[in-house]
Amino acid sequence: MTPQVVLVHGIRTSATMWRAQLAHLEAAGVPATAVDLPGHGTRMDGDFTLHEALHTIDAAVRTAAEAGPVLLAGHSMGGLLSLAYVGGEDPPPVAALIAASCSALPRGPALAAYRLVAGAMNSLPDRGEWLAAQILAATIPEETRADFGAGGYALDAQDAALRSLAALDIARSVARIRIPLWFVNGQFDQLRTHEWLFRRLAPHAELIVVPRTTHLVTAMRPRVFNAVLELALAVVRERS
Repeated sequence: MTPQVVLVHGIRTSATMWRAQLAHLEAAGVPATAVDLPGHGTRMDGDFTLHEALHTIDAAVRTAAEAGPVLLAGHSMGGLLSLAYVGGEDPPPVAALIAASCSALPRGPALAAYRLVAGAMNSLPDRGEWLAAQILAATIPEETRADFGAGGYALDAQDAALRSLAALDIARSVARIRIPLWFVNGQFDQLRTHEWLFRRLAPHAELIVVPRTTHLVTAMRPRVFNAVLELALAVVRERS
């Protein structure tokens, strides 16, 4: 059976952040779906809830699993949600998982600092859109620069999403995962703070650190991330 790919975006952005990966997978003949989480992208008018976010991932995974083994990949918040989903008490039909830019427990001082920065950005006259554009222009290649904001920025859902993540027991979830697992982080990713813990909890997982790369690894180094997808797909095919 042909492997299927489900992609889960990070906070503020939407399914459009995966444009480079979707184009690569389409060219390779691999079916792929990028979801919009509640309160994001095409669902911007709705509220973000943890239950609906996990349900969104589950629905996409179970639909894809009808056609073949599923490779699930999540970035940042999407990675944390994917870890929580795969590491639940009842393992879902996921054959392999890529958790990108999310090797940090979403709680404590780090979460409080993130919420403080997000609040400060939202308090700016344009809610920080000019500053965000400058950061993207300085770090992301032109070919993928527009992808993060193409579906709009979910500024209203941001704080609710961050609060919700604190309810996840990510450490317990990671320890439960038995399928092939990759942690992918940029060298300068601010969400590497518990990388050592994640590696201890999932000793079978592979860690890939992309040099000279920040948190936005999928857009900053799209070809590298596409190569990681190909690696994971090769493992899924071998095990199927």
